[in-house]
Amino acid sequence: MTYEVIIPAAGQGKRMQAGKNKLFLTIDEAPIFIHTLKVFEQDSNCSRIWLVINPEEKQQMQEWIANFDIQKIAGLVAGGIERQYSIYNAIKLLGNSAIVLVHDAARPFINENQIKQLTEVAKENGAAVLAVPIKDTVKKVSGDIVDETVDRSSLWAIQTPQAFRISILKEAYEQAFKDSFLGTDDASLVERLGKEVKIVLGDYDNIKLTTPEDLYFAEAIIQKKKKVNEKE
Repeated sequence: MTYEVIIPAAGQGKRMQAGKNKLFLTIDEAPIFIHTLKVFEQDSNCSRIWLVINPEEKQQMQEWIANFDIQKIAGLVAGGIERQYSIYNAIKLLGNSAIVLVHDAARPFINENQIKQLTEVAKENGAAVLAVPIKDTVKKVSGDIVDETVDRSSLWAIQTPQAFRISILKEAYEQAFKDSFLGTDDASLVERLGKEVKIVLGDYDNIKLTTPEDLYFAEAIIQKKKKVNEKE
């Protein structure tokens, strides 16, 4: 089924220590955000891409989008001072698709199969997120002292995309705006409405590139994918 996707790309990414927008860093001969855009460009179910940007970077973004022949960009949306405000700016522009996805530009390893599963669950349930079970032991800490070891059997690491019926996400954002509430992700705003959010099993390769060390993992994932493609 068709969907639109909002991709926030206006953050500074200070933890990457790149001295520039981390999404401009190159992996496998293309900027990180271009790898992300290509996934949705190649997905026939994706009707439109809304890219949220820092207006000062608009020209550079436009040049790369043209150079890599990304055709589905419906608009370059000015970002706000918080990620939530940035996405809200894009939500106001959404079309008539039943489903909208929100996806981090710094997660270039999402794949079409995961997107398809996610959109199908969102269509049925109204809201769905990709997630993977926590693998590490998790402890609750005060200062530098362990308070307790948390049972990880019910803990999941949430990823993007997150998928919603457009009507539900609009309602969630409008309510959050009225209440001056800032959530940690899009699903948290939907949860405030009392709506059920379904978990869809993700992939541990769907990492968010946040720190310099993540670039090493990115290169390893790229090489793994190339080997798989060669075998096919």
